Amino acid sequence: MVDYKKYITVDNERRFGTPIISGTRISVSDVLNWLANEMSVADIISDFPELNEMQINACLSFAAQRESRTRVA
Repeated sequence: MVDYKKYITVDNERRFGTPIISGTRISVSDVLNWLANEMSVADIISDFPELNEMQINACLSFAAQRESRTRVA
């Protein structure tokens, strides 16, 4: 699993504290939505050349880690 902490930051000064890919204003949520809407990794990188495959995988890793901590009462 990718160590998402190398690629994802949360800064209250950028995008209101939304988790973003470090060095960009692209949120984890943006990337996850693109993937959910059937954009391929290659399509995302083509549209956003500042991104790479490791950063996109870090978004998936971040979401998986967050989901594993979610507790349903």
